[in-house]
Amino acid sequence: MIFICPSCGAPLSEEPNRWFCPRGHSFDRARSGYVNLLLPGDKHAKLPGDNKLMVAARQAFLNREYYRPLADALCRAAVQYLPQGGRLLDVGCGEGYYTALMGEALVQAGKEAEVYGVDISKFALDKAARRRKDVHFATASVFHLPAADGSCQLLTEVFAPYCGEEFRRVLCPGGIMLLAIPGRRHLWELKEAVYDHPYENEVKDYPLEGFRFLSSTPVAGQITLRSSEEIMSLFQMTPYYYKTSQEGQQRAASLTSLTTRIEFEVLAYSAES
Repeated sequence: MIFICPSCGAPLSEEPNRWFCPRGHSFDRARSGYVNLLLPGDKHAKLPGDNKLMVAARQAFLNREYYRPLADALCRAAVQYLPQGGRLLDVGCGEGYYTALMGEALVQAGKEAEVYGVDISKFALDKAARRRKDVHFATASVFHLPAADGSCQLLTEVFAPYCGEEFRRVLCPGGIMLLAIPGRRHLWELKEAVYDHPYENEVKDYPLEGFRFLSSTPVAGQITLRSSEEIMSLFQMTPYYYKTSQEGQQRAASLTSLTTRIEFEVLAYSAES
């Protein structure tokens, strides 16, 4: 078990309805199975993270397997890099789509791994915990991970905030970090349909302090959405939706079909000693 008390850093013990540390700090387990390890001081809002609309939209879209090529690339990398009996921590795991598939791939590969997921949204974690019961899920901030120093051999981060200092802390020396990032023209045709002046995504340079860059695996393709419901699920799960004018949102809502490219990169890094 990698989870530690977010208040004092002591190891946590588990009971059916709560987690607790030797110093008496106690944390409730939700009915769905995740544990709340998010301290009040780590909240930037009353209900931080993705709201119910974004979580429901993402779950509806991802369950249709449109992003399965990205999930498969992450699964292959997880099987490649995680040693037998290792620990994987998926930070910013959302509703657990990628976490669950990586966990399943590791089981099929006979890795006997422990899989953990953290996200700041309780709405997302409720969905994640119901998706796969053999994964340990906790609400927490990626900037204050409730994981022991050097406790993970593999850390994954899919479109979540990056916190290099925390990621290096929880990875063991030589541990692997996998980052999934969107490509420059990811969802370009959706942007063309919504915006008068579509813009490319910014793709930053690969080098990261404290990590050795290992590889970049491109994942690209084309998807066709055949209903307004599917299009809006995709749009509402992205940050674009909340940065778009009402006119742009109405344009998206009026679409009944859409073919758009998908572009990702899976970046692999090794934590420096």
